[in-house]
Amino acid sequence: MTTNETRTPAGLVLPTYVRDDDSHPALDTPEYGSSALRHPKQPLQYLPHHLTEVTGPLLGQDRVGELDHDLTLQHARNGEPLGERIIVSGRVLDSGGKPVPNALVEIWQANAAGRYLHQGDRHPAPLDPNFSGTGRCTTDSEGNYRFITIKPGAYPWRNHDNAWRPAHIHFSLFGQAFTQRLITQMYFPGDPLFSQDPIFNSVRDPKARERMISRFDLDSTVPEWALSYKFDIVLRGEQAAVFEDEEDDD
Repeated sequence: MTTNETRTPAGLVLPTYVRDDDSHPALDTPEYGSSALRHPKQPLQYLPHHLTEVTGPLLGQDRVGELDHDLTLQHARNGEPLGERIIVSGRVLDSGGKPVPNALVEIWQANAAGRYLHQGDRHPAPLDPNFSGTGRCTTDSEGNYRFITIKPGAYPWRNHDNAWRPAHIHFSLFGQAFTQRLITQMYFPGDPLFSQDPIFNSVRDPKARERMISRFDLDSTVPEWALSYKFDIVLRGEQAAVFEDEEDDD
């Protein structure tokens, strides 16, 4: 992802981002069936950001609850969720490896059986009363984030015959305002469903697809408690993560 600068009528200099079409999926990807209904039919019109959009509201530590980062303890009164406990951590970086501090990182995911706590999910898999599947945290001064969660299961999604989505976790990153939001997905290494998943394969650059896959990290596991996966998110440059449109939330 590259960046340019634009100047508002008030003289405020703002960054604008140029879409990397070599890595990012085409807005209309026929293999991903619902994109035919979701993608824009007319050229995109970029609205200029003014002072209101850039300065507020701020998304800081005061918006994060004590247990928001630990999805396994959010229902501690009733018990822990079922499934494999994992740690997901990494860094949010800008180009040149510069850490991005104070970024609001949110995640959402299916439970261990592959079902979301959402009224639109009718997959005949059990809901877990002790797992809501959402969390948030802010990056520290070095751009680090860390979540404790349950490894999500694969699930069917009716895109094509016998279609299953690989296990994945959705990530949302906010800058200093609601208008500064990027969304991506994290996958797990060695998933046998990669080859038949049109969302994963809509990313045309093989190297970019690899950047969507976390890496198992034995050094950051907690012995006899949880395995660990690392997933760094790079905002710009040659190692930039692949970000998606907000509507593409399967």
